[in-house]
Amino acid sequence: MEEYLGGPPHAHLLLGPLENLAAVEETVVRDKATESINKIAAVLDTNQIETHYVPLLKRLSTGEWFTSRTSAAALYASVYPKASPSTQDEMRKLYTALSSDDTPMVRRAAARHLATFVPTLSKENVLSDTLPIYRKLSTDDQDSVRLLTVDDLIAIAGKLTPAEVNEQLRASLRSSVSDKSWRVRYMVADHFVKLAEAVGQVLVNEELVGSFVALLKDNEAEVRSAAAGQLPGFAKLLERDVILARILPCVRDLSSDNSQHVRAALGMHISGLAPLLGREATIENLLPLFLQLLKDDFPDVRLNIISKLETVNQVIGIDLLSQSLLPAIVELAEDKQWRVRQAIIEYIPLLAKQLGVAFFDEQLGNLCMSWLGDNVYSIRESATVNLRKLTEVFGVDWAKQTIVPKVLQMGTHPNYLYRMTTVFAITVSAMLGHYSSTGVVDTAVSKALAPSLTPPVIQENVLATVLALVQDPIPNIRFNVAKCLEVLAISLAATPEGKEVAKTKVVPALQQLKADPDPDPKVVK
Repeated sequence: MEEYLGGPPHAHLLLGPLENLAAVEETVVRDKATESINKIAAVLDTNQIETHYVPLLKRLSTGEWFTSRTSAAALYASVYPKASPSTQDEMRKLYTALSSDDTPMVRRAAARHLATFVPTLSKENVLSDTLPIYRKLSTDDQDSVRLLTVDDLIAIAGKLTPAEVNEQLRASLRSSVSDKSWRVRYMVADHFVKLAEAVGQVLVNEELVGSFVALLKDNEAEVRSAAAGQLPGFAKLLERDVILARILPCVRDLSSDNSQHVRAALGMHISGLAPLLGREATIENLLPLFLQLLKDDFPDVRLNIISKLETVNQVIGIDLLSQSLLPAIVELAEDKQWRVRQAIIEYIPLLAKQLGVAFFDEQLGNLCMSWLGDNVYSIRESATVNLRKLTEVFGVDWAKQTIVPKVLQMGTHPNYLYRMTTVFAITVSAMLGHYSSTGVVDTAVSKALAPSLTPPVIQENVLATVLALVQDPIPNIRFNVAKCLEVLAISLAATPEGKEVAKTKVVPALQQLKADPDPDPKVVK
């Protein structure tokens, strides 16, 4: 709003109302007020900061109610670089007082915002002022305060040399990893890669490998899950031999962990170890774990493994991957959990590209067509998209010879879902060239078979199948047939021969549907 007050020279006038809002009881209001105060601080000059902002900061920092002191902790980082040296000294003392406040909520705020305050300080000030603040907060009797100091540790480490980190922070780091509160250990595990990058390689090798192993073996499943999520990132900082000797045994234990959430987290990230270990070590150590997790009872575990197989493929090659994992993938293609089946479908085009057309047609071709009749609509929809992607991989000629005949054959299937899928596939393919810019076509399936449905193909192969479905006993199919015929007529009109076919075959069929006893097919004119 400063522009309505005359611009930045008058922006400080907004600080008064925001100061009141920063002291109210509602947390959301206080957070928005401090956010606005920080935005205003960005346009204030040095004189305005000294005259108006710093007094506000002092009042909030020493306010009677804890709400004002809580808000004050968020207001230091934005103006500290602009303040005079004497004011900076006073600001550091005020922040130190906040970190020692009797109210836990104020100490939490001090711990939360210390990480953003530290980058604005010089190394000397970090060593003299911030380190004592951090040590006090990291040993607070409230775990809700201690868990917020993990970010502070990372920020402080970023300001120090590796030797200084080793001297000043090693004991604190060790205490955080072994903290009695699982919530603190969870925060350490969740930020472990950032922590490792901040403290330097020497401390990683000497201290953090053992700490990471301890977190992977933690008594709490939440901590083990968080640590499993850091596996690839932390492993990048280690030598291959260290990964094999120290990390991999823990990974094996996690693959059979009692908690399904731990196994799911491992399934999401274990593939990231493959590029680090290399082909032979991946085959020997990781491939058995992939197979084990692919057969896990919990669907999210299987889903996560499947979604990350591309990384493994780049390391060991598709031949070995298909030989070892293809049977398990085929088994999962019929999994009772539809999300698992959908994940398999999404992986098929990549697998097909690597396997080649002959191997694909022999091993996976029928499987892909069977999904078109799945009981779950999302699976049928994904299966249609899958056909489009396969056409991009193998070419239009392959689609004409392989996909189109099978799709048309489903038009006579006893199960109405297969017949409906045939109509959908034909409709959206033909519509692609005419309605894709209008939003009429569902984007998920709009390109299913479009490259292969040219007017000659429609006349020779497709039209007869659609016309036969005009008499289908299911009204919903007849309704969609009416829409399909309308689209086919537009496609056929692209050639003189097609126009004649539309006039002699399509129009009479639409007239017949117009007189349909069910009201739905009559909707399509």
